[in-house]
Amino acid sequence: MARIDEVKQLAGSEQGLCVVSTTRPDGSVHASVVNAGPMTHPATGAEVFALVARGAANKVGLIRAAGRASLTFRRGWRWAGVEGPAEVIDGDNLPAGVELPGLLRDIFTAAGGTHDDWDEFDRVMADERRLAILIDPVRVIGNG
Repeated sequence: MARIDEVKQLAGSEQGLCVVSTTRPDGSVHASVVNAGPMTHPATGAEVFALVARGAANKVGLIRAAGRASLTFRRGWRWAGVEGPAEVIDGDNLPAGVELPGLLRDIFTAAGGTHDDWDEFDRVMADERRLAILIDPVRVIGNG
């Protein structure tokens, strides 16, 4: 069984590159490659893992419906992941005091990203209707 610190280490070693999985209505698994990383929930202060997604991405609707997701990080033969309840945050349901552009920047940097022009980053995120997905790591898994 992996520990949360092992998941964080693997997340940082590959610039947050991981697989996010959730379920479809028929019970089959939907998986895609994303960048994600650990951060503090902007409203609760709890430790979560977060990713940025296009609002129109299939995974967003599936995560909204399932209410859960998992992330799996790997480096060589080592892998670790988290799974648990998932929260989709967009411009319509922002926690009090949270602004979406700042939240998306925080998630991007938590996943190892950097940017030379944050104004351009904000513009692209808005144009693509990007949103945040936060996963509460209630279960930690891995081979570490």
